[in-house]
Amino acid sequence: MKRVTIYLGLILLASLFLQVYAGTQPDEELFYEARILFLDMKWKKAQMKLDELLEKYPNSRWFSHALYWKAKCLQEQEGKELEAIDTYKSYSKRKDRTKILTEETEVAIIDLASKLYNRGKRSYIKEIEKRLFHSNRVIKYYAAFELSYVKDKKVAAKAVPVLKKILENESDDRLRDKAKIALLRIDPGALKDFEEQRYEKRVAVLKIRIYKKGQTKPEVKINIPWALADLALRAISEENKVMINEEGYDLDRIRKELLEFRGEILRFEDKDTIIEIWID
Repeated sequence: MKRVTIYLGLILLASLFLQVYAGTQPDEELFYEARILFLDMKWKKAQMKLDELLEKYPNSRWFSHALYWKAKCLQEQEGKELEAIDTYKSYSKRKDRTKILTEETEVAIIDLASKLYNRGKRSYIKEIEKRLFHSNRVIKYYAAFELSYVKDKKVAAKAVPVLKKILENESDDRLRDKAKIALLRIDPGALKDFEEQRYEKRVAVLKIRIYKKGQTKPEVKINIPWALADLALRAISEENKVMINEEGYDLDRIRKELLEFRGEILRFEDKDTIIEIWID
């Protein structure tokens, strides 16, 4: 009796599997078989399954996904880079493409184009260059990072504007550090120039500190925007400038030195007082 019960249970289980299998459409079955083969790194066999799906079932709801995974199979096969790029481009033209897979597609094209360029197919660098202007910032940034590795510095320099935009606009420290490293890889001077420009763009502040000799805490502490201070200095009449000069202070020279040695403290002393003045 026990043996009969087990037998009937096996028949029931088998029938359930058959029902599930019968409910799977042939295009869906091909897609999942291809995915399993892909995970097993059997790229060519997986591609064959996907090719069958694409050929037999052009109206399948799995068609676009099959196209994307076919491109990935081709990308993994040596010598299939050109076909992989074409297949990725076919997927990117599909109306039913997804945002995530579209990003992955563009990144894959950049990787493949870089590989082909390094093998001597120089025209493929354009596939990377044109993605520097992509509306998707993930793709744009990836193109800039990849271009920074190109040995031809004139070509690599095309990534500089995007890398500088990352430094200007992004708050993610890891992303900013990656952009700095990429700029250094292209041209150390590009990063230096950028940092100097950023420094110049900061709102300059004129700082004045007046101390009594022997004291560490200033008696007078002034912070004013340099634009206003400079305007005030320019507005001083020549007659008043002469009077100030007679006291031992050449305003024109001080103004010139403040601008020339920005960040450095100018120090003036008399018998009882110390004056420190600088632009920050």
